Amino acid sequence: MELRRRLLRALAALGLLVVAATIGFHFLSRGASWLDSLYMVVISLTGVGYAEIVDTSHSPALRLFNILVLVVGVSMMLYVLSLATAFFVEGNFGSLFRMRRMERKIAGFTGHLVVCGAGETGTLVLDELGKTGASAAVVDLHADRLVALAERRELATVEGDATDLDTLERAGLARASCVVAALPHEKDNLVITVLVRQNYPDIRIVARHVDPAMAERMKKAGANATVSPTAIGGMRLASEAVRPHVVGFLDQMLKEKGSPVRIEEIRVPGGSRWIERPLGGLELRTRWGLTALAVKDAPDAPFRYSPAPEEKLRSGAVLVVLGEERRIGEARTDASGA
Repeated sequence: MELRRRLLRALAALGLLVVAATIGFHFLSRGASWLDSLYMVVISLTGVGYAEIVDTSHSPALRLFNILVLVVGVSMMLYVLSLATAFFVEGNFGSLFRMRRMERKIAGFTGHLVVCGAGETGTLVLDELGKTGASAAVVDLHADRLVALAERRELATVEGDATDLDTLERAGLARASCVVAALPHEKDNLVITVLVRQNYPDIRIVARHVDPAMAERMKKAGANATVSPTAIGGMRLASEAVRPHVVGFLDQMLKEKGSPVRIEEIRVPGGSRWIERPLGGLELRTRWGLTALAVKDAPDAPFRYSPAPEEKLRSGAVLVVLGEERRIGEARTDASGA
């Protein structure tokens, strides 16, 4: 926006110079027409090298005036050209190029996450998604927040209002698996929840809140889960006080980039070769070095911890495992195959 204002001011100044120089040539030459005077200004400023249509040899004052027009005009022309180049390359053309590149990236996403907000909370969400290798599209009104995120391979950026359905659909909402409403204002996150749930009933929605009463409203509006940074902060403080080693273990998995292990979930879709097979028969530890921590028969069912080796998996079951992220990915691929 600032570059645009500077360019407009420079063009206005150049226009005033053309008018003033045309008037000067007309009156100082004592005989040149208005058209000839304007023509003299144009060939002087553009430096095309044509012969003088207004003879300045008979008048020292006219020649000095022409020198002034040349010096000031050419300098101003160069300034205008530099601003125009910057405006089209860094402004319109640059934005258009980035937008088209992001559209192509988003078009290749399926089952990705749409993160609404690239503020403090949203950035932490994106950092964790980056560690797991999950693809995501982040939506934010502030272009400066998106610049640093645009170069991440697994991440696409969309500049716009996340409470607008068209903006969310530009982020590939129709093909997304989950929406994270991480805007700083709870009412905005509630609006996102309502919009997504009304138009895409199968998408999982996780919304940020501060007020406990707002959490209940968000769930009634369709949020699958709500998260309070304040509540989590309190739980973390208490955990550091009474179970520091457990917290240290979880931090190693969740925060350290080179962490050898993570806790992840593996879904068992319909048609999977894992269906009706006992956990012991899957040889999770032998094949992938994984430890089964919990299992539930459906996404909304309760967990059963430390499942027995003879326990069989059903279609739609979710298995929580501990192991290396790469090996978990291999097991997830095996589970998704028929």
